[in-house]
Parts: sequence; C-alpha cells; structure tokens
Amino acid sequence: QVQLVESGGGLVQAGGSLRLSCAASGRIFSNYVMAWFRQAPGKEREFVAAITGSGITYYRDSVKGRFTISRDNAKNTVYLQMNSLKPEDTAVYYCAADFRAVPGRRPNEYRYWGQGTQVTVSS
Repeated sequence: QVQLVESGGGLVQAGGSLRLSCAASGRIFSNYVMAWFRQAPGKEREFVAAITGSGITYYRDSVKGRFTISRDNAKNTVYLQMNSLKPEDTAVYYCAADFRAVPGRRPNEYRYWGQGTQVTVSS
C-alpha cells in the first residue's frame, strides 16, 4: 500500500510560481512511477506530468517549458515546480503513483492517489 500527501497549493497571480510536493509512504518509492494530474470544476481529470523511477519525465503539451517534475527518492517525495502560471492552470492537483515501467496518461492507469491540493491562478 502507498499513501500520498500533497502540499504547496495556494493562490497566485498570473505569471507567478508555485511548487507542489507529494510525500509518499509505504512500499519502495523508487520503484514507482509518480505523476501529477489536475481537475478543474466541471472538467475531467487530466494528465500534467510524470516521472519514472530513473528520472525520465513526461509532460502534457500545455505545460512544457513552464512546469518541471522531479523526485527525491531519498525523501520519498515528488515535486511539481510550476512557473509562468496562467488562469487556465487553476485546478485541484493530484499526485498519483503506480508500479509500472512506462507512465500512463490516463487516471485509471494509477492505483494510488493523494487527496489533492487547490491551485488558483488569478488574472
């Protein structure tokens, strides 16, 4: 079993930055693909970024060049650095994990989820 706890959300003006953290507990963290998803009101949950145990990263096109996913296996933590934030980035951001070789981009490909953290970007 894996438990995930997100932190770092908040209110920021457009163009600002936030860093989200996801602390994991349970099984061997380094074996898990870690991902961030987000869900805006009235919309489906969507893939944002993912990172493999060895550090290979994947991003949705709309965040490339602005967001950076990273992980610290010694601290069992994954991060999402978000720069140049836009109002359309406003959503609840969720951390997800699964034991797999290649990251998926669909929510149903991840077994473990955090409770989510709200990110609001004002214009």
